[in-house]
Amino acid sequence: TDTEVKLQKCLVVMMNTLDKITNNLESFSKSERKVAEVILASPQTAIHSSIATLAKLADVSEPTVNRFCRRLDTKGFPDFKLHLAQSLANGTPYVNRHVEAEDGPDTYTAKIFESTMACLDAAKNSLDISAINRCVDILTQSKKISFFGLGASSAVARDAQNKFFRFNIPVVSFEDIVMMRMSCINSSEGDVVVLISHTGRTKALVEIAALARENDATVIGMTAKDSPLARECNLVLSMDVPEDTDVYMPMASRIAQLALVHALLARPGHAVTKERLYELVFPGQLDVQYEAIEVVVYRLRKKLTDTGLTLMTLRGLG
Repeated sequence: TDTEVKLQKCLVVMMNTLDKITNNLESFSKSERKVAEVILASPQTAIHSSIATLAKLADVSEPTVNRFCRRLDTKGFPDFKLHLAQSLANGTPYVNRHVEAEDGPDTYTAKIFESTMACLDAAKNSLDISAINRCVDILTQSKKISFFGLGASSAVARDAQNKFFRFNIPVVSFEDIVMMRMSCINSSEGDVVVLISHTGRTKALVEIAALARENDATVIGMTAKDSPLARECNLVLSMDVPEDTDVYMPMASRIAQLALVHALLARPGHAVTKERLYELVFPGQLDVQYEAIEVVVYRLRKKLTDTGLTLMTLRGLG
């Protein structure tokens, strides 16, 4: 269809020089990776550097820089700098790489929506469904859930707290590093810490993950595969979202994270009212109607022991 063609074109356009570097990071040699990390850390500096300067910044030889450039299908360092400059100039800085200065409202609105839909489609196709299922099991059986995020991801952490409180499990969210540390120090076995980061390169969050594990919490990372943060987590939920948040304002990655949070809540189950629960568990025992719902839930959970079934209580559903 025309829509599918548009989405495919968006994905092709998005594969610019910065995306190529990010996507091939793991395939570079040790020396080439040094060059890649220097460029990703400051693309503008790389554009205005000589090959000798870039080699010095990356602590590699000049031939290594040239070899790195050819790995990215450019003819050499000058050609690479041209492609890199085009990547940065393709869109309005800090908004969206596809939006250009001469675009009118109808054009840039369509571009933003189409590129976001393309990103969501790419994210969906990259998900590991078995990892999502394991994550749901861990979350529903936890004693306490903590959602941590910095910057744009902090909004996702707060949204997750708002959604998960309905499961009658203690849940918190923090965007302050000190509060995260205090929460991790007070963690114990059965607690779950969910760290949300698109890049997974934020050093403070990597340290938080290690601290949480030291205190016996289960750590789940909603982050990039094979990132420093992912390596510190017990379980990783990764998505391939073609968005460079180092240069542009995070949007598609945040929407993908919000969708993933919602997916963790959507595993099918059966919801029943309190009155129906009494009938199912204690048929004909009218005196049970006067017992507190917590007592009934406790007794039912004992009945369900070793059955593999999970009983959850929900609040705020009417």
